[in-house]
This record gives sequence, C-alpha cells and structure tokens, in this order.
Amino acid sequence: MPAVTVEDVLELPQIDVAIDARPRPVVSVTTAPSGFEGEGFPVRRAFAGVDLAALDPFVHMDQMGEVEYAPGEPKGTSWHPHRGFETVTYIIDGTFQHRDSHGGGGLITNGDTQWMTAGGGILHIERPPEDMVAAGGLFHGIQLWVNLPAAQKWVEPRYQDIRAGEVTLVRSPDGGAMARIIAGDVAGHAGPGITYTPIAMAHVTLSPAARFELPWDPAFNALAYVLAGKGRVGAEGAPIRTGQLAVFGAGDTLVLEADQTQDGHTPSLEVLLLGGRPIGEPVAAYGPFVMNTRAELQQAFEDFQRGRMGVIPD
Repeated sequence: MPAVTVEDVLELPQIDVAIDARPRPVVSVTTAPSGFEGEGFPVRRAFAGVDLAALDPFVHMDQMGEVEYAPGEPKGTSWHPHRGFETVTYIIDGTFQHRDSHGGGGLITNGDTQWMTAGGGILHIERPPEDMVAAGGLFHGIQLWVNLPAAQKWVEPRYQDIRAGEVTLVRSPDGGAMARIIAGDVAGHAGPGITYTPIAMAHVTLSPAARFELPWDPAFNALAYVLAGKGRVGAEGAPIRTGQLAVFGAGDTLVLEADQTQDGHTPSLEVLLLGGRPIGEPVAAYGPFVMNTRAELQQAFEDFQRGRMGVIPD
C-alpha cells in the first residue's frame, strides 16, 4: 500500500491539538458487506447500513479491492451517466484510466486522485489500462460520491487530476503517523482538491502502537473507514478493523490508535478520514443520479435516454 510516502516523516509539519480540545466519541461502527461493481470487480460497500443523515454530504463509497488480479482478470465499468454529485476516485495500488464526455480523463496510479464533478450531466468510463489487463497485478482504491446542494446540481461538469505528489503531508508529534490531505483543511493544512461542498478528505497511516489526534472542524461530520489493519478510534477507543466504518459524534478532534500487533500483510493501520458540512436537503438517489426529488430523478433518466448528458467520444 504505497500511496504517498516520505523517507523522513519528521521533516513534515507537525499537527498539535489544544489542551482543552474535546475528542469526538464514536456513535457507531459498521462492517462493509462485499459485492461487485461495473463489469465485475470486487468492492466493499463502505456506507451500507448507515443513516444517510450521518453521512451527509457523502452518499456512497466503495472500497475497490484490495485484489491481486491474474492476467486477463482486471475489470472496470462501461460508459455510464451521472448527474447531481461528484465522484472521487483515489487509487492506492494499481492503475485506473478515466474518460468522460466533457473532455476530462487520464491515468491515475499509486496515490493519485481523479475528481469528477458530474453537475448537470456527464458520461464517463473507468477501467484498467490494457497493459494491466494483460499482465494482472495488485489493485486497490476508493470511489466516493460527494453530494452537491440543489443550487449547484446543474453546474458545468469539471475534472480534476490530482497527482500523488500534490497532496499535503503532515505528521503526528512523534512521527508515528502520517496523514495525506487530499481535499479540504485539516488543522490549517489544505489539500489540493477543489470542492463545491465544504469537506475534508485524508488518508492516514499509523505505525504499530502509534496514536494520532487531529483537529477536526466542529461544523463537519466525521467518518473513519479502515482500509487495512486494526486499531481503536474515538474518545473511548472503540475497536475497529479492515472494512469497518466509524461514525463520530460532536467534538473538536479525531483520535486514531493502531494496535501493537498487525498482521503480516498489513504492517500499519490505514484509515481514510472524511468529513463535511451537512447540506441538510432532501436526497433522491437512484442508480447513477443523486437529486433532491423523484421528479428530478425521472427527468435525469429521460435526459440520459434522449442523449442530453453528452456523447461518447470516438
């Protein structure tokens, strides 16, 4: 799980917390069920069983893999539409290729992120490149859906190509943990992702027995999803492991701790932190569309069927 690493963690900016900061408690821990997406690649449904109000402004997240593909096995998606939200694809291991009907696209690999604002409507495709299909290999990533408020659901589509070297890196005081800030602000350190909805997104790696306490905007909700490893989270140290999501309550900081013993496959605790300012609007979501009303959903399907969301490029 390389993502972004550095030779000397202690050279990174240090994150400190106020003495009177209140660690957030854990409201729930849920386990993501496994399934398949697109043409048949394995995923964990990270938000399954969690109340949408606790997730707002996020609506869906899949952990793609971790899987070691044999030659000929890598799979992706076919061309499909989106409207009303943003898709964020973060690749930890392996390579993924994106194209869309608005001219966006590119190849992302270890630690890269593609941020696609579907807005009023777009067609796109995501798949492994031909060389990976032929050779197989390790694949692991995340796709997150970020809702757009009603006033911005019809914005022009936009594509952001965020390279691994552009993310903001910070560390715990003792250097036992490192965070890669992909978007938003964490303790005054901003990630490169540009968002319509105010959010924060960071990938944290904790060495065995390491502890990391990060300031978190009190106006944001807070979620921690374990990509790999095992440890404890929250003010009370709730146990958590690979494929589990913790939802936090109110407070000023997020506390993460890695167990002393990790398995041989996972030397560290790897956690994706998410938070955002809740939009607080009705959500009508079905398939590839996230709108506010059922009528808007029906309009989205009609617009797609009539070719109003773009044309598949040659």
